[in-house]
Amino acid sequence: MKIKKINIEELDDLIPLFNAYRMFYKQDSDPEACRAFLKERIERNESIIFLAFHDDKAVGFTQLYPVFSSVSLQSFCILNDLFVDPEIRGKGIGEALLNAAKKYAKENNLKGLSLETGNDNPAQHLYERLSWNKDTDYLHYFWKNES
Repeated sequence: MKIKKINIEELDDLIPLFNAYRMFYKQDSDPEACRAFLKERIERNESIIFLAFHDDKAVGFTQLYPVFSSVSLQSFCILNDLFVDPEIRGKGIGEALLNAAKKYAKENNLKGLSLETGNDNPAQHLYERLSWNKDTDYLHYFWKNES
């Protein structure tokens, strides 16, 4: 297995995984919209994407979005997306992607990484095993623009 921080040249390897990830979350398949979205993130340096390869085939990814904390005066990343091809799960790919994200945070002197997940997501066990702490001190709210 190989983990690589990708650039625009690996976009075609990422599209099928990103589309499958969105479909997992009940979105319609739309590879071209995925391409446009990801291309813009990469070209604008708005996200950091790690892609996992197994036997030279892309099998998983994670996407980080840089943000800032005014209180701590530090930057950190939101680990917004993590996906492994269902046919190859259980081989340590998710763990390797999470560790690549942690390594990136350390190398770039970030405060840390943040993620949110559903209460029923079985990956919670993986996060906790890799020293991610469940936030019990803060409530998370979201305002949805209905216009």
